[in-house]
Amino acid sequence: MQKSVLVGAIVALFATAALAQGASKPTDPQIAHIAYTAGEIDIAAAKQALAKSKNKEVIAFAQLMVRDHTAVNKQAVALVTKLHVTPVANPTSAALEQAAAKTRAELASLSGAAFDKAYVANEVAYHQTVNGALVDTLIPDAQNAELKSLLETGLKLLPAHEQHAEMLNKELGA
Repeated sequence: MQKSVLVGAIVALFATAALAQGASKPTDPQIAHIAYTAGEIDIAAAKQALAKSKNKEVIAFAQLMVRDHTAVNKQAVALVTKLHVTPVANPTSAALEQAAAKTRAELASLSGAAFDKAYVANEVAYHQTVNGALVDTLIPDAQNAELKSLLETGLKLLPAHEQHAEMLNKELGA
């Protein structure tokens, strides 16, 4: 898997979020869908790692990703239910899902240390990109204070994931 291609695709997806929304800022229902989709993508990647990896540190990291992203997504579902808001699929969330499917397929072709390195490198890049999207687009464009607060909660959690992935990346020699 070419890390630079994956990272470039993810960065382009988030960097052009406003363009994908028709040159307008994403709405709260679109932001909710993008954020939820990003969490689901990381949960799916972690589940793939749990099925493929034999490395104890990679498995522990993947378990953490499932636990934390599932918890945040449960909070997101509770919030949109409370607010009577239906998240709206949009070009950005659709593009994220397409890129994630491609990445999962590329990771599926790997095994052993090659899989572990590629999975963890992807996690570093993914968390860097999602953190940037939260800071640059999703939080500033969110209009509802409770949605903004939930996104800010994610921003407190995700840098720790990124640091953990970076440390693991170094341990794996990537």
